[in-house]
Amino acid sequence: MPAIEVHGLTKAFRTYKKIPGFLGAIRGLWSRAYTATLAANDVCFSIHEGELVGFLGPNGAGKTTVLKMLSGLLYPTRGTATVLGHIPWERENAYRRQFALVMGQKNQLWWDLPAHESFELNREIYGIERKTFQKKLDELVDLLEMREKLNVMVRELSLGERMKMELIAALLHSPRVLFLDEPTIGLDVISQQKVRQFIREYNERHRVTILLTSHYMADIEALCDRVIIIHQGNIFFDGRLSEIVNRFADSKLIHFQCSDEPSTSAMERFGSVLENISGHVRLKVQRANVLKVCKQLLEEVPITDLNIEEIPIDDVIREIFSQQSALGSRKLAEQRAQSAPRKAGG
Repeated sequence: MPAIEVHGLTKAFRTYKKIPGFLGAIRGLWSRAYTATLAANDVCFSIHEGELVGFLGPNGAGKTTVLKMLSGLLYPTRGTATVLGHIPWERENAYRRQFALVMGQKNQLWWDLPAHESFELNREIYGIERKTFQKKLDELVDLLEMREKLNVMVRELSLGERMKMELIAALLHSPRVLFLDEPTIGLDVISQQKVRQFIREYNERHRVTILLTSHYMADIEALCDRVIIIHQGNIFFDGRLSEIVNRFADSKLIHFQCSDEPSTSAMERFGSVLENISGHVRLKVQRANVLKVCKQLLEEVPITDLNIEEIPIDDVIREIFSQQSALGSRKLAEQRAQSAPRKAGG
């Protein structure tokens, strides 16, 4: 049985559409118009125990809304979901003891207290035995190298240190499912790397089911074999990360160094020129033509070094989102055109 199973999960938010101006405000006291926005629309997926899955999408795609429904913070408009056999929005105590939600832009620690005192509060809330609590705390503190900061006021910790403490607080009760919403947002490169390493090691050690959202593709590439992409509330892709390039990237990159400096116009017959500086050239070439172009380059250009690469995954996903946004705009324009009243005699 999957640890997380979602079928047709939909969340619609109703928003008051205010008429501008003073008269509009007065009119709104008696008559109001509302618009419905689908933050999640017929979302379906399942995740097995121990999986670490990336949940991707642009801002406003519906990622956080889905996580909040799976955490029981929001009721869906329709659809069903189970996490560890529980319906999240029923908020059973048995379920709340088995999951944790960490949001990179929200704090659960008391700002004016040392983190250790917030941990003690969590111990009381979850009813964790002292011996079990201390053993778990020691494990987490050592993994994240935070022992010396336990008695420092949370407000005095750096952003990276606070995020590590947030992770410790979320894992003290040994949840079987962990929802991570942008856990590395705003962190410096070193802190991001340490948080990634911790998440990977903890997942491998305890087989915790993790659903991770992030805008940093480095997080996804380092941690996730499988990704789910959501766009405008709909699941667009669910599969292995490597499949994204195979399915959606029809080009490859060819980097080469020349002994001279070829003109950009001369290179354009081989492919799209992305860079041409001091004899270093970077071309974007259709996947089917890569071998042919490489052969031509070696025969016609004085190349001293050549390398073929896949297009970076974040560029591919950015292009996917761009294409989907353009497609959505076209569909919306078509729907408006079809619904517009026809002129008499038209």
